[in-house]
Amino acid sequence: MIPFIMLISIAFFALWFFSTTNKRDKTLQQSITVSVDFLEENVLFYKRLDAEEKDQFETDVKDFLLHVTVTGIDTTVADTDKLLIASAAVIPIFYFKQWKYQNLREVLVYSDAINMNFESSGNTNRDILGMVGAGSFEGKMLLSKHALQQGFKNQTDKSNTAIHEFIHLIDKSDGDMDGIPGVLLDKLYVIPWINMIHEQMQQIAKNKSDISPYATMNKAEFFAVVAEYFFERPALLEEKHPRLYAMLSEMFDGR
Repeated sequence: MIPFIMLISIAFFALWFFSTTNKRDKTLQQSITVSVDFLEENVLFYKRLDAEEKDQFETDVKDFLLHVTVTGIDTTVADTDKLLIASAAVIPIFYFKQWKYQNLREVLVYSDAINMNFESSGNTNRDILGMVGAGSFEGKMLLSKHALQQGFKNQTDKSNTAIHEFIHLIDKSDGDMDGIPGVLLDKLYVIPWINMIHEQMQQIAKNKSDISPYATMNKAEFFAVVAEYFFERPALLEEKHPRLYAMLSEMFDGR
């Protein structure tokens, strides 16, 4: 008799749990409004999509915000800021329909650049615009709100801090943030990719390239920098660096 009562109790608890969970999810879903006008005006990648792809992009943005918390540390985070963060997350993996950022739980937004002590004010060597967390910050991303907004406001440059950091997360998803994204790059292309990195770094070092010198820091930064370029100015990258463009197209086209 007691086991039967326990089974009934467990069943009622399960029913209550899933019922409240569903209600909570629906409430969160209703609280997230994706402004199509805002995306059209501020997200160039979205503007280039056809109608069906735009619907998918909007769905992916909502899904990201349902699963990842966005927290303002010393600043207010507006809904438009959240839309920019979610857009930066969706852009690199848009053609990978089943992709989830399993290694990200929260995005911490600071008003401006921070230093290694996570201070965002004062003259204290604040030069960090974004960072993928490690150690006690594992599962978190840190972003400067100013850099986030500027990355989407300037649609003629080749950089976007938020996209840069999400590229690092994708790179890290195979266990190592080393510029060789195992989840995107077939083993057959690893050696050609490494050779291409070295060739491009040499050109940058000789001041014979329009790729940012920051790309020469290491292979991980090279990958993030050229991926920014790829998503921000694809036509220009194809014109200036056709082989690099072809390799990145192979990586990011999951269709």
